[in-house]
Amino acid sequence: MYIYSNFVFPEGRAKALTMSYDDGVEEDRRLVEIFNQHGLKGTFHLNSGRQGVSTLAEAKVLYQGHEVSCHSKNHPTLERIPGGGILNQMLEDRLALERLVGYPVRGMSYPNGGYNSEILPILASAGIVYSRTTISTGKYSLPDNWLVWHPTCHHNDDLLARGERFKQLHSLFSVFYVWGHSYEFARQNTWALIENFCQNMANLPDVWYASNIEIYDYVMAARRLEFSADGSLVHNPSALPVWLKLSASGETKDIPSGQTVSLA
Repeated sequence: MYIYSNFVFPEGRAKALTMSYDDGVEEDRRLVEIFNQHGLKGTFHLNSGRQGVSTLAEAKVLYQGHEVSCHSKNHPTLERIPGGGILNQMLEDRLALERLVGYPVRGMSYPNGGYNSEILPILASAGIVYSRTTISTGKYSLPDNWLVWHPTCHHNDDLLARGERFKQLHSLFSVFYVWGHSYEFARQNTWALIENFCQNMANLPDVWYASNIEIYDYVMAARRLEFSADGSLVHNPSALPVWLKLSASGETKDIPSGQTVSLA
């Protein structure tokens, strides 16, 4: 008899929450403080070549514990420039950001939300493994294509109600993905919105608080698990531990990096 199991997030958590903010603006400082206060994680997409970006010089310290990600060097709409220009925008942004933060920068969000299918292989050739769009789905699901990662919602889109629905959700491997620009909170006088949201979503035992790249890396590791023909053995060839939930018993199993574990 085949032993069925389901992927779950680290420590057996069923769901993940990730926050995504663009442009590297001054208001990121306050947003990072709010995230840190409540234990949430953000991905901050920066333009290394734009004048007036005040957070670049201190990016390593300011965004510590979060993720710095690409947003192109100068913020052009990528579908309006030739392929060579796209490649240059992404490679130059990666190089500059990596010098600042000291780790490989592998993700991005589309400047102005613009993309098409011809752009995707160019991004992959530049070492980009995921890219967020501005198309909100209202769903709590993983992307079919990581280079076309549609978020759940913008933070102005009924955020508190969507958070309550997410808290009641019982589907395994669900992701609540929120995006926006931190300057919007200042312009619209809505800092209370994000503060209330983060307070309401903090310390949930079934939620993993993760950056975009952490979710990508974990899902890739989970999909690399190697199962025996009857599902009773599983080998983890990746560098990350992965957790499974057994369908029959509900038991959670930790599959450590490089090890083979019995599920029987």
